[in-house]
Formats: sequence, structure tokens, C-alpha cells
Amino acid sequence: MVESATQAFLEIQDIREGVLLLKNNTIRGILMVSSINFALKSEEEQTAIIYAFQSFLNSLDFSCQIVIQSRNINITPYLDSLKDLEERQTNELLRKQTASYREFIKEMVVGDVVMTKNFYVVVPYTLMEVFGVGASGKDFLKNISGQQNSAQEMDDEKFQRCKTQLWQRMEYVAMGLRRCGLEAMPLTTPELIELFWAIHHPDQAEVGYYPEILPELLK
Repeated sequence: MVESATQAFLEIQDIREGVLLLKNNTIRGILMVSSINFALKSEEEQTAIIYAFQSFLNSLDFSCQIVIQSRNINITPYLDSLKDLEERQTNELLRKQTASYREFIKEMVVGDVVMTKNFYVVVPYTLMEVFGVGASGKDFLKNISGQQNSAQEMDDEKFQRCKTQLWQRMEYVAMGLRRCGLEAMPLTTPELIELFWAIHHPDQAEVGYYPEILPELLK
């Protein structure tokens, strides 16, 4: 009952072949992007990166969303594994080195929790592009206003056509980011499921728990 109530508030209708299908029949692809230490770059390198990123943004003829996700990672299980390894060491020198390393990690990380940041770019394929300019004015206005029946599903032919266009956009974004010194990789269906599950279950994700994904979704 709780899960059904939660799903009612989600805009995602389905995740298929690495593509998010929203309830209004628009689609999204998500790229996970690497990071660079901008502060350690020389002034010339910083200027080059800024101009490359500016040129990339000016070249886009569609909107993108940049998402930065901060998440706590509880390293207590890692410390426990080090403690177990220490107790199982038969070599006294290795045991002392393991204990020293474990204490070093505990002192370095206050509260046994570390923070990680992940960077994503969400690439859309819009409602107008999905339904085409040939749609009737009435249907088009209903789609824009969100009055479309959420149960209506995109047929396979239309989905494949839209997915091809979306992948082209994602490749273009990845290429532009590469010129800025960043690497971008599209998230697969299991990775998308884990991402959104972790967003709605932060406590479980913090300790490294993720739900089992059905084999038919591992595509």
C-alpha cells in the first residue's frame, strides 16, 4: 500500500533500455559525468576549460539538466572488515600494520562517515518531438497541459525512433563534455533503477543495500 502510494507521486512510468519514460510520454537519458579538480589547474588551463564549456553550452539547441548528488557513505562495514582481517592475521607484523591502517582511517574520517558527490546530466526528448508536429492542435494542447491519460503507452516503433534521437543527443553532450576534460557515460537500466531507489531510500543506500533487480531488467 505504501509502495503504491509512493509510485503515484513519481513522474517515472517505466525504465526501458536505459531510457526513462515519464508519465506524460516524454523520455530522458542520464549521463554520469566525471569531475576534475579545477583549483589545481593552471590559469591557462582554467581559462581553456571555461571557454570550452561556454562553447559547449552555446552549441546546444535543446535543454539539459545538471544534477549534483551528495551522499553519505557509512564506512563502518569497511572498518569492521579490517578488524576481522586484523584478528585473522597470523603474521604479527601484518597484524600490526592492519591495525595501524584501521586506526588511520578512523582518525581521518570523523564519525566513520564519508561524503561522496556524483554528477549527472539529464538529456530530454521533449513532448513535441515525441508526438510530432502533425499531431492535432487539440491533442497537442492536452499533452502540454498534462491532461493526457497517464496509462497511455508509447508503442515500440515510436519508442525506438525516439530512443535513437535521444542517444544521438547524449553522444553529442558526451563529446562536448569530453572537450572540457570530462568523461560521460550513459546509465544503464539497472543503474537508473539503483539511482532512483537510492534517492528515495537514502538510509539503506548509505550502508550499501540495494534491492535485487529482476533478470529481465538487466538490459
